Amino acid sequence: MTAKEFDALHLLITNRKRVMTFETISCQVWGEEYIGVSVKAIHNLMSRLRQKLQIKPDVPEYIVSIRGVGYKFEP
Repeated sequence: MTAKEFDALHLLITNRKRVMTFETISCQVWGEEYIGVSVKAIHNLMSRLRQKLQIKPDVPEYIVSIRGVGYKFEP
């Protein structure tokens, strides 16, 4: 797991069941470099995290996408 993936997962877990907006995720994960981060970069990051967290194909995903807003962690 990369440092950014870990930071994103930590953010989502510590704020479980709360929606983290794209802006919040980019600010917390990329720090001062967040201004140039696109929504697509965040989608790609979450996609890689989902792949690493998924144990079985039939098990529901932990990272839930909230269309147009951001992501949340559902244990």
